[in-house]
Amino acid sequence: MKYKQKLALILFEVLGHEIDVKELEMLIEKPKNQQHGDLAFPCFTLAKVKRKSPNVIAQELSEKIQSPIFERIEVVGAYLNIFLNKKLVSEDTVAEIGSQKEKYGALNIGNNRPVTIDLSSPNIAKPFSMGHLRSTVIGNSLAFIVEKCGYKPIRINHIGDWGTQFGKLITAYKLWGDAEKVKQNPIKELLTLYVKFHEEAESDPSLVEQGRSWFKSLEDGDVEALSLWQWFRDESLQEFSRIYELMNVEFDSFAGEAFYNDKMDRVVKLLEEKQLLVESDQAQVVELSDEELPPCLIKKSDGATLYATRDLAAALYRKENYDFDLSLYVVGNEQSLHFKQLIAVLDKMGYSWAKKMVHIPFGMMLKDGKKMSTRKGKVVLLEEVLNESIAMAKNSIEEKNPNLTDKDTVAKQVGVGAVMFHDLKNFRMNDIEFSLEDMLRFEGETGPYVQYTYARACSILRKANKATETSIQPSSISWEKEWKVVILLTEFPNAIKRSFEQFDPSQIAKYIVDLAQAFNKYYAEVKILEENADQHARLALVASVTIVLKEGMRLLGIEAPEEM
Repeated sequence: MKYKQKLALILFEVLGHEIDVKELEMLIEKPKNQQHGDLAFPCFTLAKVKRKSPNVIAQELSEKIQSPIFERIEVVGAYLNIFLNKKLVSEDTVAEIGSQKEKYGALNIGNNRPVTIDLSSPNIAKPFSMGHLRSTVIGNSLAFIVEKCGYKPIRINHIGDWGTQFGKLITAYKLWGDAEKVKQNPIKELLTLYVKFHEEAESDPSLVEQGRSWFKSLEDGDVEALSLWQWFRDESLQEFSRIYELMNVEFDSFAGEAFYNDKMDRVVKLLEEKQLLVESDQAQVVELSDEELPPCLIKKSDGATLYATRDLAAALYRKENYDFDLSLYVVGNEQSLHFKQLIAVLDKMGYSWAKKMVHIPFGMMLKDGKKMSTRKGKVVLLEEVLNESIAMAKNSIEEKNPNLTDKDTVAKQVGVGAVMFHDLKNFRMNDIEFSLEDMLRFEGETGPYVQYTYARACSILRKANKATETSIQPSSISWEKEWKVVILLTEFPNAIKRSFEQFDPSQIAKYIVDLAQAFNKYYAEVKILEENADQHARLALVASVTIVLKEGMRLLGIEAPEEM
């Protein structure tokens, strides 16, 4: 909020440059109750510097602060409660949004530097479940957010296309598979085989050995093993791309685990050269006791490389190919130790850029309070959820607005948006209970509620025939009734900044819900379309709301239908 910065600068001058502007800005608060002002400044910190009581300092400052942007300043104990000039701030904000349009709120801090984002990363030959939704939508939104802050996002889908599970799957296919069934419904059939393997292995441990043996054949380049692996991979990617298309999620790279198979020996050699590899229980590890972490396993006793080796190779590849300024890993909370070890090993190797790698963890998607498990077949398929959500949205449109043009497009925007918003409105570390009914509500903190508010605001502008009119003309409007909406509009750049600093899209999701609620309340109280001297200013405010709501939804990867 630029008025917070302006107040900090004024205080900096009044205090004779004794306290840093950034420190002053951090002290400025936003009162919970609007009756206590738009901004508040506590004077306790100044007591040590000024050697006076905070109450006296507050009184003295109130007499020295002068600016047309403040309507009045009230002293309450050690606090300065500051009320902004509603008319000046409102007209300035609406004019700014009107001229900047969708660029409003942009923070040019990235200088077009690359940011790699590791997101989604589903496993080949397993269904794209609701469990994969979180990494996909959080990562996708963060890509838009870093771009809004001036960086160049590089979306990487690190597909899980290697590992012992492929040995198990090949074993299961060889024992019980049917080529025709797999061709007809690849993911469903491969999942059935994968689940059957684990059920049978409980009573027949030799299956696990067969699985290991087939994976060894795959690693050794066995023709049959490779051809089955390639087939499973191609079928899976085709299925995944259909789901990504539904969600409008795009990637710059699909370099998965297998891509790094020929890049891991180099990592081992580098670790040897830097004398970081030590033997432990016949395996090769990097000791991390100084970092208070367990050793990082690099090579098993049989010479096989591990997950960590692969991720070290991937990190080196990404730095050398993209020269990232930041490297973000949107991966579940359960991998936190792995990423601590990964960053610590790279740091030990002497790479200062390791500190620019950030693990962005998130909680689980639960079904009936329990984690979804592919191994046990307890999984909710994302594509089925999206299609069901679209169908429910279509039914709702048929009931509420049967004459709507292009119902299918709007149903897709609302249905898909509902699923994505339901995830993104939650702080990412929280676990989420899956509920399709909650997602699609048209009231409360939901995607359809925000989309409906946007469509309502667009409808007002259509009726007034002023869709593009956002310039402000002189009016007698006091901006009292509009103030809650205006003050929220000024907060949009701040919400973007917070979401970037905390790598948390829920900051934007909560913000657009607040803006939608404030606008709907305003709409209920004020006859916006009534022709009078204030109409032009009010329509300019409505246009500003449409710009910010649409841009807020875009930053979450959600579409904004103009009619619903």
